[in-house]
Amino acid sequence: MTWLTPTIAGIAAAIAVPSLIILYFLKLRRRDVEISTTLLWKKTIQDMQANAPFQRLRKNILLFLQLLVLAGVLLALAQPQMRGLISGGTQRIILIDRSASMAATDGDADNPGQMSRLDKAKETALKLIDSLREPSLLGSGTADEAMIIAFDTTAEVRQQFTADKARLRAAIESIEPSDAPSLLSEALRLARAHLPDKVLTDVVTDDAGNEVSRENITIEGAKIGGATIHLFSDGRLPDAEEAITSEEDKVTFIQVGRTDAANVGITAMRADRAFDSPVEVSLYVGLQNTARTPQEVELELLIDGITTRVTKVTIPPAIAPISIDDADADEDAQRLADLLPWTPGVAGRTFEFEQTAGGVFAVQITPTEPESDLLPVDNRAWIIVPPARQLSVALVSRGNLFLITALQGLPLARLVQYTPGQYQSAAGTDEIAAFDVIIFDGWLPTIDGQPGLPPGRFLVLNAIPAPLGIAAGTEPQSATVLDWPRDHAVMRLLLLDKLRILYLPDIVNPDGSDATVLAETDKGPAIFEISRAQTRALVVPFDIAESTWPLDTSFVVFVGAGVNYVGQEGGVFGASGDALRPGSVLTDRLPIGASAVRLRAPGDSDRVGLEPANDGRIAYGPIRRAGLYEASWVGPAGAGDTTDGGRVTRTYAANLLDPRESDIAAAPLLRLSGETVMLQDADETEATIRLWPWAILVALAILMLEWYIYNRKVHV
Repeated sequence: MTWLTPTIAGIAAAIAVPSLIILYFLKLRRRDVEISTTLLWKKTIQDMQANAPFQRLRKNILLFLQLLVLAGVLLALAQPQMRGLISGGTQRIILIDRSASMAATDGDADNPGQMSRLDKAKETALKLIDSLREPSLLGSGTADEAMIIAFDTTAEVRQQFTADKARLRAAIESIEPSDAPSLLSEALRLARAHLPDKVLTDVVTDDAGNEVSRENITIEGAKIGGATIHLFSDGRLPDAEEAITSEEDKVTFIQVGRTDAANVGITAMRADRAFDSPVEVSLYVGLQNTARTPQEVELELLIDGITTRVTKVTIPPAIAPISIDDADADEDAQRLADLLPWTPGVAGRTFEFEQTAGGVFAVQITPTEPESDLLPVDNRAWIIVPPARQLSVALVSRGNLFLITALQGLPLARLVQYTPGQYQSAAGTDEIAAFDVIIFDGWLPTIDGQPGLPPGRFLVLNAIPAPLGIAAGTEPQSATVLDWPRDHAVMRLLLLDKLRILYLPDIVNPDGSDATVLAETDKGPAIFEISRAQTRALVVPFDIAESTWPLDTSFVVFVGAGVNYVGQEGGVFGASGDALRPGSVLTDRLPIGASAVRLRAPGDSDRVGLEPANDGRIAYGPIRRAGLYEASWVGPAGAGDTTDGGRVTRTYAANLLDPRESDIAAAPLLRLSGETVMLQDADETEATIRLWPWAILVALAILMLEWYIYNRKVHV
């Protein structure tokens, strides 16, 4: 037990206790009263003896009870309290996970479905705030301070270090749930950035060793260690092992959620139109089940809000990390199975249908056993499908059999071949402007004295447009593709691990250029995307004839997907559908001339104003919620955009689609930087127990007893 204000209580006791006793020594000032009988003389003499000063006090139950009441009040004034599991320290960092899995409704273990994990974490954090040491009235003690950080993919300081409990409580209560995944590293970096810098004291002494001067030196960037960190989370932190903390830090992991929590959800969604018949749409939906029994769900497909297909899917159960089917399996094996993560069961379903028009395609699942689905955010997903469209393509080449063959196999509205001379003669005319995509093979027009790209949509092979260039004094080398983005609308369809390039130029991509690397080899970048004001292009700087690519089906896939990608007027998320996720930034390029841009988030009635850049680019985020986002503006419309009342509207779909976040089983342990962190269940959290309210209650009870006895004596 500790005392917050013992000094104040001691001073009060030194004054109050003697004062109470002196009251019983006081002699009453009497007045003459005529009485009708002498029977009251004896009573009068006793009264005079009781009020005579400096005489020994007789036994008096009222004095004893009043001393007990005074003792209770003095104890309350000293503020006794007991410390539980909360570690010591004057500054505490409270990290609250607000990611998608914290929306699971098993915060109250006894009543699943009634309270979210985030609400439970906030409730427990508020208890911690109540337990913080308060400042002494006489200034003899320092108060505990705390800082509040909410995090998902990104981290945000909701309250700087302060001892004001009202502000700390308000900061915790204002934390809203997010549909983004969780990353702990960013939150820890942000927390350490707000810790005080280390201060070294430089002492200068004379020859005799006497101190001459003393100077405090602050080391910029070096933070003091020993921070007290309280992490409120379910432990679904994929980067926890890489999260760095100081060896002196005291980290407490307050776990919320059940380790056996079950969930079914949508973890993948993709829609593609067939190359040979664009009206045919193939929509794939991936499902996941973390329950330990098979789960049946009703899968519903909606197009522009109208239900078109309903089917039932049975998802296999999660797989145990070790075999525990044996009836003779010991308790240690069962305990180990509970500590290790289970592998979720997966299933998929593909919808195939004809759809000429574009629209918002949505899928949603309804589990037959609601108790096995504690996370609602992954039960629905959306994707924007552009309308079926056959593109008109111009090929500018001196002759390339592989490329011509690949293009002739595509369902194009029109394919016209030009030599470089013919293209230069027709450049700038309506004839060239009528093409949706222009392919430059081994040649580029000259712009400002350099090979470049005019406004338009292009696929470039065996040529290097500005701002890209070739490193001086280098020779082409053989190369092997090492990596490419699996979430890009074109690159995700390719398998490039077998691609061998015989002669790859050493490409220079200047800082600040509008070129993005899409494929990296052991000798440098091999595929680029250029995106600027009125130009969009995919660039392959090497000669495909000097590689193994034409002999691989991925080359045909690249040509077809690349032509469709650069030929679509819609935004990048409208083309790729599933690229936008909570926690990321919504970026797009609107048609040149768009003004009065407004963006509406899911569930919001108000729209946020955005100012497009000169090239029409807009950015908003990071976004927090899954659902449909709508951008509207005044000005020209692109393909797939809708116009209503003079304003153009474009829709974006944001989905969770994260198998790790949909696996909501709370982690039974947490490891940071390779070390296991002390785990503390939210329901078993012990904070500081304040005893002074009980002292007040006891004092009031004794006071009532004293009042009762006093009235009985007076009555008698």
